[in-house]
Amino acid sequence: MGKMRGAPRDALVADISTDEDRGRHFGLLRTMDNLGAVFGIIICIAFFQLLGYRLLFALAAIPSVISALLVFFLIKERKAEKIKIYKGITFKDLDRNFLLFLVLSSFYALGAFSYSFLLVYASKFGFKLGFVPVFYLIFTASASLSSYPFGRLSDKIGRKPVLFLSYFFWIAACLVIISHPNRLFIFFIFVLYGLHKGALEPVQKTFVSELAPLEFRASCLGGFQMVTGLCALPASLFAGVLWDTLGMFSPFYFSLFLTVASSIMLIFVKK
Repeated sequence: MGKMRGAPRDALVADISTDEDRGRHFGLLRTMDNLGAVFGIIICIAFFQLLGYRLLFALAAIPSVISALLVFFLIKERKAEKIKIYKGITFKDLDRNFLLFLVLSSFYALGAFSYSFLLVYASKFGFKLGFVPVFYLIFTASASLSSYPFGRLSDKIGRKPVLFLSYFFWIAACLVIISHPNRLFIFFIFVLYGLHKGALEPVQKTFVSELAPLEFRASCLGGFQMVTGLCALPASLFAGVLWDTLGMFSPFYFSLFLTVASSIMLIFVKK
């Protein structure tokens, strides 16, 4: 239920932005989000032995309370010029390009299984269990450092080229994985995955907010997150079944196929 913040937050960012800076604004949002995760991981690694699970969870509530207070008292949004009754949204209100982007993003999401599979994959190379959070830290730091530059790049060269680049990073990661790499390449895989997320998440939301009709922007952002979110459960479930039945490389072959298919479909989306 906490994910309900995503659509109104993204709509607020889109509304206060222009076509010239919307990409960098979403990029900054993802940078700060991932940077928070980086510090959260470091704090957990440093203080887990001292504090334990319960106290860490209790401390994790404090930033959420502060964030809620900031939203209530400091965040201002543009008031509508005239108040009108919202009559809901139908498929007739949606542009063909938005629907095509929604379909291709759903295709991709069905192959975008949880990063936990990457962590399990890394553990197969003999890394100790205590080292696994370091890989998560590498991925998160890589995503944090790259989100803003990729968002800014999309303002300069367009959304689609950066989205193609994000798919390329994940395709490259899958190819490295299925090529039976040595231990050193495992670090490179998590860097590629972080770059993929850094390019995908801010630009994807920027693109959706621009393809959506202005009066339905928040609904379209929410609908997009709902559809791709609903794909997350079968994506990870199917990846687990493939892993157990056909071997640990099979989910990456499957994801590789869906990512290539999504990239081809993206060619036909016009802004």
